[in-house]
Amino acid sequence: MINYNIYIENDYPDWIIDEEKIIKAIQEIFKFYLNTPEIAQNCCLSEYEFDTISFDFLFCDSKKTHEINKEYRQKDYPADIITFAVFADSPEEEQFVLDFEINLGEIIIGLDKIIEEAQKKEISKEVELLFLISHGIMHLLGFDHQSEDEFDFVVKHQKLALESMGIKYDKI
Repeated sequence: MINYNIYIENDYPDWIIDEEKIIKAIQEIFKFYLNTPEIAQNCCLSEYEFDTISFDFLFCDSKKTHEINKEYRQKDYPADIITFAVFADSPEEEQFVLDFEINLGEIIIGLDKIIEEAQKKEISKEVELLFLISHGIMHLLGFDHQSEDEFDFVVKHQKLALESMGIKYDKI
């Protein structure tokens, strides 16, 4: 059994996140991914022994994601999600497990962008948020989408993760 240290900070006052509900969903998504062979065997965790996974979430607005995107990624636009996959993106010699705990990194989500996207897709903001959370977790596990095949792989597994929770997502 894996323990999760999930830290959530919400700097977006217009959407009060139910942290307990979100943490439960994050754990379900994570468990789904680690029980999916093509993910578990190819993710950044596959060669390591651990019993605890930790990562952070920052929920904010697109002004903040724009600042972060510009400062750290040299991209001058607001993002709906930014992922700093500290463990997955580090060279192997810098990946470390301390007391059987792995810190995967941080996911930053612009909640105003989630609300806009949900309205466009005519779905609930909660479903859109879970879809983006599942996307960020794929990045933390070391999956990217530089090619169309990689993008299809990531999105397919995001949808499957949500389906495993009883949520149908077909709004790409």
